Order: sequence, then C-alpha cells, then structure tokens
Amino acid sequence: MPHNRYYQGPLSDHFDGLRFFNPGQPNTDKPFSDLLRWRWESRHLPPWRDVPPTHVATPIARSQHPIITMIGHSSVLIQIAGLNLLVDPVWSERVSPLSWLGPRRWNSPGIDFNALPPIDYVLITHNHYDHLDLTTLARLQIAHAPQVVTPLGNDAIIRKRVPDLHIHTLDWWDSIQLTNEPTKISVVPAYHWSARGLRDRRMALWGGFHLHTPQGSLYIAGDTAYGNGSIFHAIAQRCGAPDLAILPIGAYAPRWFMHNQHINAVEAVQIMCDVGAHQALGVHWGTFRLTDEAVEEPPTLLAQALKAKGIPATRFIAMTPGQINRWKASER
Repeated sequence: MPHNRYYQGPLSDHFDGLRFFNPGQPNTDKPFSDLLRWRWESRHLPPWRDVPPTHVATPIARSQHPIITMIGHSSVLIQIAGLNLLVDPVWSERVSPLSWLGPRRWNSPGIDFNALPPIDYVLITHNHYDHLDLTTLARLQIAHAPQVVTPLGNDAIIRKRVPDLHIHTLDWWDSIQLTNEPTKISVVPAYHWSARGLRDRRMALWGGFHLHTPQGSLYIAGDTAYGNGSIFHAIAQRCGAPDLAILPIGAYAPRWFMHNQHINAVEAVQIMCDVGAHQALGVHWGTFRLTDEAVEEPPTLLAQALKAKGIPATRFIAMTPGQINRWKASER
C-alpha cells in the first residue's frame, strides 16, 4: 500500500491522504512518453552562449530598509526590518541527486558564501533540487544556524541530512511571526508539484511566501504555473497587494510540456498585475539550463510583455547574479 514518507496529516482541499494536489487546476503529472518526446525534440538545441562574468556583491550586515541581492536562479538574499533571509539558497555546482551529473551552474553565485551576513531565516519553497539544496543547508547550519520556513513535508527531507536545523513547517495560508515587531511570513499557494525521486511525487507541499514587515511587504511566488489565475487573485485578497513581487521568468520551454509547471515572462507580468505588486523582480533564469529556451530569451520576453501592457520597464527587472535592488514601500 502506498505510504507518504514525508507527511501524515489530515485531509484537506489540497491533500488526499497520500499526495498533495492543486485544487481547481489541471493535474501536473505527465506520462513518461511526454518526457521522452521532449528530450527527443530538444536533442539538437545549441548550447547556451557564454554569459558575462558574475558581479559578486558584498552585503552589509543588516538593514532596516529593504535590499534584495540576487545570488542566482531562485536564490536571493532579502534584508529588511533588521532581518536577513535567504530564499531557496543553492551554492552547489549542480542541481541533481548526483554531484557529478545534472544541470550545472552557468555562472557563479552573486554572493560568496563566506561573505554572507548573519542569516536569520531560510525560506524553502519546495523540494526540487534547484530549490532545496541540502549541501547548502548543511553549510548554513554550521555557519549561521538559521531557522527554516517551508511548506508541509519538506522538514522530513531536510532533517534526514541536517537534523539540528530549526524548521517551521506551514500549510498554505499559515503564518508565523518572525520578530517581536509586526513582522510575519505566510506560506501561500503555488500551482506546481514536488519530487526528489521516482516514488515521492507530490508527497511534500510546495508554495510561495508573503512577507509582511513595517518596512514593506513582499510576495515570493516560488515555482508556479498560471492555470486559471485564481491563486494569485486569492493571494491579493487574503494577504493584500505586496510592494514587491519576486517572480520566476525562466524554465518554460517547450510550452506544451511546461505550461502547467512554470510560467513564462508574459504570465509573470500578469501575476504582477493580479497580485497588485508595484514592483517585481524576475528570477529563475540564466543560471541552470533546465529547459529549452535560450539563456537571453526570458529578459527579452519580459521587455516585450511589459511594453505590450504599457508598464514601465523599471517596474519589473530581470535580476542577474550580484545585482542589488533597493525599494521603498512609499514608492507605491
């Protein structure tokens, strides 16, 4: 009889007792034949062109005002309200269960690991290898002993490798207070899936985050498809419009295979509008080649999507490793 090795909890509108699912959205599961078709059709794609050398940033120790520093892929450092938070930190060379095989880093991290400021919290959106890097978490535990916030079930995966980490596991819409001030973080829905191997598909929950601080609010989408858009309208209704949204813009091609797993830049712009974000930062592109699009395509598509909607390009920036973004809630 099938058994969920990560989570045993009550049934809900997105958990059937064995697996999590996306209510009201098409199933993300695909037959193996679709994977074979994709790999066959993409076998002659040219390699990514060379990318410019990474600009390596040196963060300050702490900041009350918001500072976002891009590390690479979906890894970012958020400094706000005196707190330092890492999202989906990956310093490993590959994102794979095997250290010698799988997608390899195309550029260096935008922050040297040893130059990190004291890390208070680590936010893990889901358990795919390009987001949950156990080797990096083990290094962070030794160097910083941060607290981890993640959706249901991911704690079992993390504790097997890093048993001493302080982990908060939350369901969609659950929140925890981060400091004595009115600063809290909520896990919010995403339209995605999870797996670390062949037999654990959708056994741990995936999601995004909504961070509320006296200095402003942030929405971190994590990996998500768009679907019917209801998720993003619900986030705006329940959490309020964020000052800043951190949205994926890459790993979307071919669309016939990826449309119910990852958004493209056009959909990212729509999500920015749906949640009511004044500004957005584009991540999840240009570091690991996971799909078929060219390395420079996501920011090009983003510029076209913004122009089509009449949105100034300065409101939605495709971040590169080492790039720093400062914003103020009063800019709304």
